[in-house]
Amino acid sequence: MFRKVVLNLLLVMGLLTPVNAASAAGALTRQVFQEQEGPVYIVQEGDSLWGIALRFKVSLDELAKANNISDPSQLVIGARLVIPGLSGVSGVLATRTVSYGETLHSLSRGYQMPVSVLAKLNHLTSPNELFAGATLIIPQEMTSAQTLQRSLLLPGQSLLEAAILHGVSPWTYILANDLPGDWAALPGAVLYFTAPAGAENASGNPSALPEMISIAHVAPSPMIQGQAADIEITGTVGMSLTGSLAGYRLDFFPVSPTSYASLQGLHALTEPGIYSLALTGTLPSAAPYFGATFTFAQPVRINSGNYPFDPVLIVNPETIDPAVTDPENIQWAALTAAVTPEKLWQGVFTAPVPAPFSDCWPSRYGNRRSYNGSAYTYFHTGLDFCGEVGTDILAPAAGRVVFAGALTVRGNATVIDHGWGVYSAYLHQSEILVKVGGLVQSGQLIGKIGSTGRVTGPHLHWEIWAGGVQVDPMPWLQQAYPY
Repeated sequence: MFRKVVLNLLLVMGLLTPVNAASAAGALTRQVFQEQEGPVYIVQEGDSLWGIALRFKVSLDELAKANNISDPSQLVIGARLVIPGLSGVSGVLATRTVSYGETLHSLSRGYQMPVSVLAKLNHLTSPNELFAGATLIIPQEMTSAQTLQRSLLLPGQSLLEAAILHGVSPWTYILANDLPGDWAALPGAVLYFTAPAGAENASGNPSALPEMISIAHVAPSPMIQGQAADIEITGTVGMSLTGSLAGYRLDFFPVSPTSYASLQGLHALTEPGIYSLALTGTLPSAAPYFGATFTFAQPVRINSGNYPFDPVLIVNPETIDPAVTDPENIQWAALTAAVTPEKLWQGVFTAPVPAPFSDCWPSRYGNRRSYNGSAYTYFHTGLDFCGEVGTDILAPAAGRVVFAGALTVRGNATVIDHGWGVYSAYLHQSEILVKVGGLVQSGQLIGKIGSTGRVTGPHLHWEIWAGGVQVDPMPWLQQAYPY
């Protein structure tokens, strides 16, 4: 009897407590599981297993094995994927794109994470691997960088003087920048400290650029061979800038009193890879900068333009003879070398031919070419438009004519300077209707389509040059430069 009462009592207790017990047990199980599983990523809309593996720099097989996935196509939004190879790291991981101006050091300060942890999370063996446009992995709870203020330590300026100038204690600098003492800060260093509420130069962007630069915009990112790179800097009034990109000199021009832009073409045969984008700035001569200079360089990626191969073209042998082409190429490049500081064009370029030819392109820029059975060492330097002999050619934007004449390879040709190192060129014309030195406006008749020079039939070959390099004209018909 007693045993029956005890059994009934235990049964009643079991019936009364299963929810709480099960809940606690489940929570404990989840906690233990989460502690064992390591860092995880929550699948977002548009994700693929291959894309996630690429983003976190692990192999597809390793990722699938760690998550017991047999069919990569069955990826569910919201699923938690264990990311292998990150022992000692836990929590939910997020990703973001590295902006130009962000370094491993500045990101470490911004997210208050040791450089070693950031390097491990991102499989970095060298700081140079963190190029602009790269994917950065960080714990989700740290996706918002601290609001920091940046301070460039000027030549001859002590840490104490900088601290007084910004109204903070020198210890603020020492602690925020992990310095062993106030003597360790070197001139030209960008230092960080927690900004007071409403501070003028405060930014959530953990940049390594000096405080005088508030925005550094680089597009496209990553860059693409054969396209124009647009570098825009917003900063202090009266600052002057120069720079270099992949060996090309950058010329900056004022867009506004505080904004500067440079447009630089990247050659269509540039080897895809990592290149340096460097900036040098001279600050205003008045206090507090007194004409001080700064330099900054960061790797950027240049991707392939994925240009196709055209069928072999049969042309007049004279037009591919180096004795003819080399001097003409030198002359042609010299026409576009000068950099006019005045920007003459506005907005998006218009098509250089009327409809319906404006939407007909028999050959695109960048296509790899073979002439008369040669190796594919040539590329198409412009965008071809359909047309008949006598079809109108129209100026796509305002500019000044710097060449109008006959050439062996290019036939009857015209070159227009639009300013800022941007030029447009019109080849194979039957008639040239402008003269050197003349100003033209967008939509103005400047010539007629023909079949002069190295051609297989009548058409307009249209080129755009930026920074002394021929670039793909198509983006110029789709967006305004600078962006």
